[in-house]
Amino acid sequence: MGGLRHSRILLLVMAVVLGSAHADLEMNFYAKSCPKAEKTVQDYVNKHIPNAPSLAAAFIRMHFHDCFVRGCDASVLLNFTSSTGNQTEKVSIPNQTLRGFDFIDRVKSLLESECPGVVSCADIISLTARDAVVATGGPFWRVPTGRRDGVISNASEALAQVPSPFSNFATLQTRFANKGLDLKDLVVLSGAHTIGISHCSSFTTRLYNFTGVGDQDPSLDSEYAANLKANKCKSINATTKVEMDPGSFRTFDLSYYKLVLKRRGLFESDSALLTNSTTRSFITQLVEGSLGNFFAEFAKSMEKMNRIDVKTGPSGEIRKQCAFVNS
Repeated sequence: MGGLRHSRILLLVMAVVLGSAHADLEMNFYAKSCPKAEKTVQDYVNKHIPNAPSLAAAFIRMHFHDCFVRGCDASVLLNFTSSTGNQTEKVSIPNQTLRGFDFIDRVKSLLESECPGVVSCADIISLTARDAVVATGGPFWRVPTGRRDGVISNASEALAQVPSPFSNFATLQTRFANKGLDLKDLVVLSGAHTIGISHCSSFTTRLYNFTGVGDQDPSLDSEYAANLKANKCKSINATTKVEMDPGSFRTFDLSYYKLVLKRRGLFESDSALLTNSTTRSFITQLVEGSLGNFFAEFAKSMEKMNRIDVKTGPSGEIRKQCAFVNS
């Protein structure tokens, strides 16, 4: 009997130890180990983002692309790993137009001089994305911390897992569901297209060669398409940058959804949201609701996204430099 009790106690102790080893994220994770960490990130963002507000969109995109491959583990920042050489996520087609890496490196160096080897690059991306959006007048969301950095980064995984501007509804639904995100999250997170710019290459097939016979995408408003062809992307190979939410691309608002309903979403993935009754209904509800409601929904979905497959406890590492695994 005593032996049985002893075994139970041992199992209980093991469970507690294992549980703490796989601890979840928590608010103010660095309160003791690096008390000024979050303020350091916020201060740097608040100092520099007003001069380069388009970076807010770049950081949301970086965060999104990071979390969709191996979870939010900063694998998107790696230049080289022993297993994939320089074929890391960074060089994959979806990530070739990502920017802001030098900004993340500068934040990391500030934190390394303050608390060497403590704050992960994964947490830096999560905090920077949130603080940059807030600095430009967008929504606030909670960012629990304690993420660890991954040591694997593979270009082919990014191509297979990151939702693309060319995706149809079925692909979007699957790629979001694979990460534990539902159709509401798909609609709400697509709302990040309210800020930022795109390159013509992400949508010119819609204008010039939609089905391979020199045709235009019929789901794109013809007047808008004509305007894009005349003034922005004058050929299928144009490299011009285009506002995703024309006239309002620096403001985090509902105008993106209003444009989607008018068939003026820039990407095939924007138009795809109208091809399903559930997602179309979510868009209508958002447009008819308040800006505060959109901000609250966006915060909820970002809080779900920033927990995707996170590494905590003994998993991963705290990189010394964000572009390289520790040797």
